[in-house]
Amino acid sequence: MALNAVLGVDIGTSSSKGVLVGLDGTLLRSAVREHSVDRPAPGHVEMDADIWWDELVSLSRELTTGTDAEVVAVGLSGMGPCVLLTDADDVPLRPAVLYGVDTRAVDQIARLGEELGVEEIRRRCGSDLSSQAAGAKIAWVADEEPELFARARRLYMPSSWLVRKLTGAYVLDHHSASQTTPLYDTVARRWYAPWADRIAPGIELPPLRWSGEAAGTVTAEAARSTGLPQGIPVITGTIDAWAEALSVGAHRPGDLMLMYGTTMFLIHTVPGLLTDPALWSTVGALPDTRNLAGGMATSGAVTGWLRELFGNPGYPELLQLAEDSGPGANGLLMLPYFAGERTPLLDPQARGVIAGLTLSHTRGDLYRAALEATAYAVRHNIEALEKAGGDIRRVVAVGGGTQGGLWTRIVSDVTGRPQELRTTTIGAGFGGALLAAQLVTDASIDEWNPVREIVTPRPGTAARYEELYGLYRALYPATADLVHTLAAHQDR
Repeated sequence: MALNAVLGVDIGTSSSKGVLVGLDGTLLRSAVREHSVDRPAPGHVEMDADIWWDELVSLSRELTTGTDAEVVAVGLSGMGPCVLLTDADDVPLRPAVLYGVDTRAVDQIARLGEELGVEEIRRRCGSDLSSQAAGAKIAWVADEEPELFARARRLYMPSSWLVRKLTGAYVLDHHSASQTTPLYDTVARRWYAPWADRIAPGIELPPLRWSGEAAGTVTAEAARSTGLPQGIPVITGTIDAWAEALSVGAHRPGDLMLMYGTTMFLIHTVPGLLTDPALWSTVGALPDTRNLAGGMATSGAVTGWLRELFGNPGYPELLQLAEDSGPGANGLLMLPYFAGERTPLLDPQARGVIAGLTLSHTRGDLYRAALEATAYAVRHNIEALEKAGGDIRRVVAVGGGTQGGLWTRIVSDVTGRPQELRTTTIGAGFGGALLAAQLVTDASIDEWNPVREIVTPRPGTAARYEELYGLYRALYPATADLVHTLAAHQDR
């Protein structure tokens, strides 16, 4: 008798990941497809949508070939908010403009803020306009590529594009829509027609559903491409960080998810609407939930960059070298703003700084400084969340950066917060698989993914980091004018 299973696929910044999961939560198979983004101009970060579909097809074929498991539902997620514009025949008009790491829409953010009113945008949409706002990037395309924009008829993000390719349905989840500021009203939880018609004229905005709702079923054509059974349901899906939070059960009021990935993301579930100009207020992935969120522009991107500079040694080796370096990285202090910074600075012209370098510093010191820089930035975001009215009672860590133990220990030491680690930290694909399973069974995350470990702060180390955190907070204002001038001279 065949084992029933669900397929979860997540489209990330540096890779796509797929998981095949039994209906009891057992991880049967997993696979990865690495890819890269395009950076055609300073501040521009894009990706060809064909990559998303090609990798879903490849992952589906690999995970389902030669197994007795029968896929009964599909879960999807992807990086976001992104802007993929297509014509009326669903042909992409240009590569997708990615989320907050793409900082091109500076002029549109300023103009829309002036025209619509900064306070009114925040009141209606929950967040200020920033590099995270997909609506501002639609305005950029309209301004900079008007002939192309005149042909635009539909708006997609990675998960909704895959839904379209699999089922033919044109839908978007409420959470993703809430990051299209200023097109979506987070209070009324619907598109706000006066601003949507002004910023995205001619575009048929997608009908809205919740992330776990079925968007449709796999078509005969998609079944032939992917090897999936025709007629099985596909969830609406959502942005990867929110699926990641669901994968570890961080969706109750008071929960904070830390996602250790190419970028670091923080999602705090709150009981009601909270807004703050330094953070993002969104509706949640699940009905009747709200979040206050933050995101760094880099984290794993910096450690990956260092690894490449070091000749690509294994991560276990680098973690051991960083462990040997010890707290404080032998007097090195880093600002991790190598791609600008999102929350709480909201400064696309911020740049990385490494202070205190001498000829005696080693690879281990530099790698340790990068891990510590991320931890300081996490603490900065946590302080901003609490200043905005958040009440953080539980921290749950997830993502590839939780492997090896050192990074999570440093973050707990710097923040003074215990972190809960679940048995499976594979991330968003697992969260999408859970939502898919809930279409056909009463799957529970606590049964699927129980707690494995609690990482607790070490008092002696925490005291050392208290001093260093103060220096970290002082370093940005001390160097901001200088790095802004340097940023203006950079052509990539």
